[in-house]
Amino acid sequence: MERVLIDGKACRIFGTDSPGCLLIQLAERNELPRLEAEADRIASLTAVPFALAAVEVENWLVDLMPWPDGNISRDPEAGRHGQEMLDYILLSLVPVLEKRFGILPVILGAYSLGALFALWASAQTDRFSAIAAASPSVWIRDWIPFARKHVPLADDVYLSLGDREELVKNQAIARVGDCLRTQYSLLQEQLGVSHCTLVWEHGNHFSDSEGRVARAFAWCADRSGAIAMSPR
Repeated sequence: MERVLIDGKACRIFGTDSPGCLLIQLAERNELPRLEAEADRIASLTAVPFALAAVEVENWLVDLMPWPDGNISRDPEAGRHGQEMLDYILLSLVPVLEKRFGILPVILGAYSLGALFALWASAQTDRFSAIAAASPSVWIRDWIPFARKHVPLADDVYLSLGDREELVKNQAIARVGDCLRTQYSLLQEQLGVSHCTLVWEHGNHFSDSEGRVARAFAWCADRSGAIAMSPR
């Protein structure tokens, strides 16, 4: 593990000498101690060598929400800086990784709100070959209308959700199951059934987040590895 500053943001980088793909993860503070174990789990699940760069996100709600939603945060800055984070990934982080590891398929992924950000980002740019969205917060206001109108520009999308995540008292969050089912149906229409998957995990939103992200990245790495080796 290597911790570096790239244009003012701290990133943790794990890499092999000759990776087959680049994994970019948006990580909040409590995820940082588990990143090395997560990288080991990814490596145990895919034969595709990879480099993983985790961006240390300082303010989860401000930096990653695609737009304001009072059910999530009443901070006036929340939902107004997602484009800045995406610009950082595309204009600062990716060029540094490519200089170090080469021009490779780039997979964007995360957990929870970070996973939602990854889905949103996939509709803004075609730079990501795959999206690893573990337990994405698709219950955010207006997400489904957005997803209907904006086709992801990635080749493949992985979705997962805990089988108890929709069994909560908060009515907004309880919509997550139906919203993700709708999201998956849309992806099947938009990308094709062979380019997306929905995995139902065991437990609630706080169960095995490290494992869920690892499985998401491994699936995407397998897909991107195959794409990289096949002529288009």
